Amino acid sequence: MGMMMRRLILCGLSLLLLALPAAAQQKLVFATDWRAQAEHGGFYQALAAGLYKARGLDVTLRQGGVGMDPQQLLAAGAIDAAMGSNGYFTLNLVEAGAPVVTVAALFQKDPFILMSHDRPDVNSLADMKGKPISIGDPSVHTIWRYLKSRYGYEDAQIRKYTFNIAPFLVNKQAIQQGYATSEPLTAIKAGAKPKVFLLADYGYLSYAATIMVRKQLADQKPEVVRAFVEASIEGWKQYLNGDPSAANALIKRDNPEMDDETLAYARSKMIEYGLVESGDALQQGIGAMTPERWDAFTKQMVELGIYKPGIDWRQGVDFRFLPKP
Repeated sequence: MGMMMRRLILCGLSLLLLALPAAAQQKLVFATDWRAQAEHGGFYQALAAGLYKARGLDVTLRQGGVGMDPQQLLAAGAIDAAMGSNGYFTLNLVEAGAPVVTVAALFQKDPFILMSHDRPDVNSLADMKGKPISIGDPSVHTIWRYLKSRYGYEDAQIRKYTFNIAPFLVNKQAIQQGYATSEPLTAIKAGAKPKVFLLADYGYLSYAATIMVRKQLADQKPEVVRAFVEASIEGWKQYLNGDPSAANALIKRDNPEMDDETLAYARSKMIEYGLVESGDALQQGIGAMTPERWDAFTKQMVELGIYKPGIDWRQGVDFRFLPKP
């Protein structure tokens, strides 16, 4: 074959390659557990920085809100993946027999708190025994039962929490539930001096901000799940340790009610309390989960009567997609 002919063939191949479409990216819909906020920052950072795209994924972040239940959407197969607010999501889906698995836990600590005013008679969770506490309906049958068992709280202490902080602000004896990343700032901006008690620092074992996926996706396209987990973990590293501005811009785009002060406060508290980078994550990396922790949490919840004996968390947890430490 002459030199000219070889050049013509190579040129033709080059033109053919240019004409071929780029490899289609795998579409994936990930539902968060509430409206866009800093507590979703790592996912938005992965989107903003092109971390999902670089791994062949076309990810849509679908923000949650009133009336949207990611557990039900996953169980029904309406979405590919979702963020679990806490460990109850995983066990609820196991109990329901739903084909869903939890593949990573971005928060080593659940951000759930009890919050009081700055008062001398309340310096620990134990000090709240016998005092009125505002608790939301979703927490009455879960976290409240943990508090009753651990500290001897009684149902007579419950005051209905409607997710409006106004009653707390006007009553200096009030105690209420909240999240370390949000309610204290609202109280501070209104002139209060809240005391914050993070349940995770008192032995409450639930993971939070978990990644849950359809079991079918995990089994049939494990490379897709692995790519999503890896990109999300890198997104959280960047969001907490780098410049969060690109992610915050996307958060504010999806949730125009979000402001820079709230985003900065929540991010600072995630760092201060070690919600993401603490515990097993210090040795095994962000997203870490362990069988020992799931065993302990499940045992704790069974002993409280929240789940029946024999519930097997292993039916709803898959460790294959976590990076090797």
